[in-house]
Amino acid sequence: MQIAIVLVGILILVLLIAYFKLNTFLSFVLVALGLGIALGLPINEISKAIQKGIGGTLGFLVIILGFGAMLGKLVADSGAAQRIADTMIRIFPNKYVQWAVVLTGFIVGIPMFYSVGFVILLPLVFTVAARTKLPLLYIGLPMLAALSVTHGYLPPHPAPTALVESYGADIGMTLLYGFMVAIPAIILGGPIFARTLKKYNPVPLKSLFSAKKFSEEEMPSLATSILTALLPVILLAGAAVLKIFIAPDSQIMPIVNFIGDPIIAMIITILVAIYTLGLARGKTMNEVSDSLMEAVKDIAMILLIIAGAGALKEILIVSQVSNHIGELLQGVAISPLILAWGIASIIRFCVGSATVAGLTSAGIVAPLIPLTGADPNLMVLATGAGSLMFSHVNDAGFWLFKEYFNMSVKDTLKTWSVMEMIVSVTGIIGVLILSQF
Repeated sequence: MQIAIVLVGILILVLLIAYFKLNTFLSFVLVALGLGIALGLPINEISKAIQKGIGGTLGFLVIILGFGAMLGKLVADSGAAQRIADTMIRIFPNKYVQWAVVLTGFIVGIPMFYSVGFVILLPLVFTVAARTKLPLLYIGLPMLAALSVTHGYLPPHPAPTALVESYGADIGMTLLYGFMVAIPAIILGGPIFARTLKKYNPVPLKSLFSAKKFSEEEMPSLATSILTALLPVILLAGAAVLKIFIAPDSQIMPIVNFIGDPIIAMIITILVAIYTLGLARGKTMNEVSDSLMEAVKDIAMILLIIAGAGALKEILIVSQVSNHIGELLQGVAISPLILAWGIASIIRFCVGSATVAGLTSAGIVAPLIPLTGADPNLMVLATGAGSLMFSHVNDAGFWLFKEYFNMSVKDTLKTWSVMEMIVSVTGIIGVLILSQF
C-alpha cells in the first residue's frame, strides 16, 4: 500500500509540473505534504520533515552551488573557459572532444562530490560545445555520466565508502573492481548514448556561459585558467593524497582536513578567482561583485527546486518506505548481487537519493553476505549500481541537470534518466561478469 501511495504521489508531481505548469518548488512542497498525510504521519511530523529536508539539502548545496555559480561566471566572463576550450580543441579534433571531456569528468569525479564537479565543469562544457558547434548534450552528457558513475561506485564518495564499511569489503579491491565496472558503464552511458541525442540542443543558463568571442590578448594564460578553474579539484585531490601518507594523529592533519573540505576548497577558490580572473585582469572590485551577484540570482530558483526535492525525500525517509521495500524483498530467493542491486534500485526510485538508496540497502542485505558467501567488494558495486537507477522527479540531480541545461521535464527524462539507467544496468552486468572469475 505504501509503495502505491508513493507512485501516485510521484505521478501527481509530474502532472502538476508538466501539465498544469505549477511552480516546481510549490509542487514539491504540496506533494510532500500530501504524501505525508496519506502515509499516516502526524501533521507536526510532516512540517518538521519538510523543514529538515529543505534545510538538510540546502545546508551543503546552497554553498557549493552558490560558489560554483560564482566561479563559473568568473571563468566564463574572463575568457578562461574559452582559453581552456580552445586548447582542448587544438589538442583533440572535434571527433575526439567527447573523450577528452569524459576523461576530465572521470579524473575530477573520483575525489570530488558530484554537485561540486557538476558546477565546476559545466561552464567549460558549455564553452567547448559552443566553440566546436557540437550539440550541447553530445558534449555534456558524457561528462555527467563519468561524474555520476564515480559518485555511485567508487570510494571516497560517501555511499560507496560507507558500503565498504558495512559489508566488510576491502577499499583497494573495491576500487580495482570499480574501475573495471565503471569504465564500460561510462562509455555506454556517456559517449555512445550521447550520439543518439544530437536532435537535442538546449540553450544553457546565461550566467554560466559567455557568448562573447575573446581575443588572444583579452584571455588569461592557459596556466592561470586551468589552475583557477580546477583549483577545487587540486585542493580536494591533494588533501586526499596527503591523508594516505600522513598519520591520523599528525599535527598537520587538521590543516589537511580543513583544506580538503569541499566548502573550504570552494571559498579558497573564489578568493583566488576574484584576483586572478578579476582584479589581475584590470576589473574593479565593483565589477567583480556585480558578476558574482548576477551568477547567484540566476540559480535562486534551482536552489528552491532542489530544496523541494529534499523535502519530498525526507517525507519518504521518515515514513520508512525504504524499510518496507526491504522487508518485502528480503525473503526473495535470488542472487545476493542482483538482490542488492534490485533493492537499491527500487529505493532510489521511491526516495530519489542515491546515497539514501545505497545506505538503506546496506542495512537490508549486509546480513546476507556471510550466509551466501557473496564477495563483499562486488556487493558494494552492485548496491552502488542500483543506487543510480531510475533517477526522476524526486532526485535533486534530475533537477540540477534540467535547470542548468534549461530542458523540459519530458526531455530530461529522455536524456538524463535514460543515461542513469544505462550506467546502472551496465554496472550490474559488469559485476555479474566479474563474479564468475
